[in-house]
Amino acid sequence: MSIILKFGGYQGAQSVHSRGVNAFCSALKRSVGDAVTVQFTQDIVADGHKASDLLSLTESGELDACYFSSSYLVKRVPDLGLFDQHFVVPDRQQAYAVLDGALGKRLAQKVAEETGFAVLGYWDNGLRHISSARGRIRTPEDCQGLKIRTLANEDHKRIFRTLGFEPMAIDVRDLPAAVENLQVDAQENPLTNIFNFELHKTHRHITLTRHLLGVALVLFNKAAFNSWPPFVQRAVLDAVAEATEMQRGFAAEDDVRCMDAMRREGVEITELSAAERAMFVAATAGEVAVTRRGFDAGLLDLFEQDLAGAPAQAQQSATHRTGAPQ
Repeated sequence: MSIILKFGGYQGAQSVHSRGVNAFCSALKRSVGDAVTVQFTQDIVADGHKASDLLSLTESGELDACYFSSSYLVKRVPDLGLFDQHFVVPDRQQAYAVLDGALGKRLAQKVAEETGFAVLGYWDNGLRHISSARGRIRTPEDCQGLKIRTLANEDHKRIFRTLGFEPMAIDVRDLPAAVENLQVDAQENPLTNIFNFELHKTHRHITLTRHLLGVALVLFNKAAFNSWPPFVQRAVLDAVAEATEMQRGFAAEDDVRCMDAMRREGVEITELSAAERAMFVAATAGEVAVTRRGFDAGLLDLFEQDLAGAPAQAQQSATHRTGAPQ
């Protein structure tokens, strides 16, 4: 009898996450054939849900798996905030070294201990940048008084508040309307979201701040995963590892595609000089330090060690697995 694996998402077919799930489905099919049937609900928002409902649906067992931003679980697993240190990790390869090193494994264990989730992978949720309807942003002074949409995460709000923004948390389901109706003056997202959600049609100015690499956790219902036969568990782990490598490639490629497309549509894209970006780093350093004081000291050490070893570890990212849940 085939196991039914229900996987949920919140984006369209063109998104790097949907493509990642499809890569997972293909890899799993090659491995176990008809022993597992994946039912992929590509966009639960189309069914009237908020995107964030994926978390409760998966933890309750209505879904078996989903992808979602790690930032939404920080209240429950505070050390996940290590991934949300603004302006600390400047590029993808350094971020992957942290995700795929000892820290990523330890954080997966913490999530399994403190929630009903099993973290089986870390997907690229995009280098995050700032878009604006009010003009070019090059310095913290340009942020003063602007209403900015942020994720529902208090650390994120503090960071943007110290830059002079007025932060507002808005679910991704409601974000396009909030941008179009000028409910917010600015927002921060990866280029793929800015383009695919058509935010650039209102926000004609994008600043490539690279303030953090968003992390999408590949979350499975822990009880469901543990109930499957060992050969299915291993096949799922292998399929997630293969899909993770592909998804990260999709994400990097999509940045180029989306940037080119938006430039063709006349969107002004500003690349910060090293000196300009350093002003943002300096302006937020105090709040980043406050956030860091709340982390487990041992995990913070692992973060620094993995970051320092980025070049060697990044080359190993294709074979990374978080391992089975405890």
